[in-house]
Amino acid sequence: MPSLFRKVKNVHYERERIYTADEDFLDLDWLRKGSSDTLLIVSHGLEGDSHRSYVKGMVRAFARRGCHALAWNYRGCSGEPNLQERFYHSGATEDLEAVVQHVRQLGQYKKIILSGFSLGGNLTLKYLGERGSNIAPELWKAAVFSVPLDLSGSSTQISQRSNWIYNKRFLNHLGKKIKSKAAKMPGRLDVGALRDIKTLRQFDDTYTAPLHGFINAEAYYAHCSALRYLDNIQLPTLILNAKNDPFLSDSCYPEASLKEHPFITFEAPEEGGHVGFAPAPGEELYYSEKQALEFVLG
Repeated sequence: MPSLFRKVKNVHYERERIYTADEDFLDLDWLRKGSSDTLLIVSHGLEGDSHRSYVKGMVRAFARRGCHALAWNYRGCSGEPNLQERFYHSGATEDLEAVVQHVRQLGQYKKIILSGFSLGGNLTLKYLGERGSNIAPELWKAAVFSVPLDLSGSSTQISQRSNWIYNKRFLNHLGKKIKSKAAKMPGRLDVGALRDIKTLRQFDDTYTAPLHGFINAEAYYAHCSALRYLDNIQLPTLILNAKNDPFLSDSCYPEASLKEHPFITFEAPEEGGHVGFAPAPGEELYYSEKQALEFVLG
């Protein structure tokens, strides 16, 4: 994937830590140059963080257009283990809400833009769909990319033999987090189960679902998939899913059902891969960044 090799320069964050209602923390990375009343909030993908190139590329693109940007790290993704037994998942919109409300309380931003990649895209869409018309007045537009709209289908897709290297990388990272958490919380997590886990669905069945109140992975996927929330979205939103994305199932391309949606623009370019969208020769901006800027700022 092009995003693995990309280097994004001149993005120097200022970190802020905020605390959640359940006595955990979230680390927010800000890019603020000059004064602005417009803020971009970026949500990263599975086992990502604010320093991933796809995040920094979007942050830099909007900063160059005069916006401030905030890339937030999910629980356990900022380089320091989080405090609670739970961590993060595809539908943990309460943490995105904590970020949005923190920003609102600053009283500085008249327009807030939400952006998300992969898991962060699903999280963003679920957040918007849950709230419908009852969203913060500062929320202006949203743009999301490479979104596993159907978590069950995407989980199956990621576990295909052709994706084995990515599946293994995700499981290695997630397994390390479970072991680290188990060491800090003796007797509360069974690390022995990791030996038998070969797929993301098995990991979600064993850890993600029970840690976050779901009976199993399928219940977690059913409740948290953005597909079930799209009809209720009432904020101008761009969804960009490349047709050659190796992680997305056919159910992640609801072009027909979204054709008449009054708020959602769905685009499925032939190329782009998963959070890739490499630029045309001679261009610096990635396709995802160009489309986001055009959709949001015109």
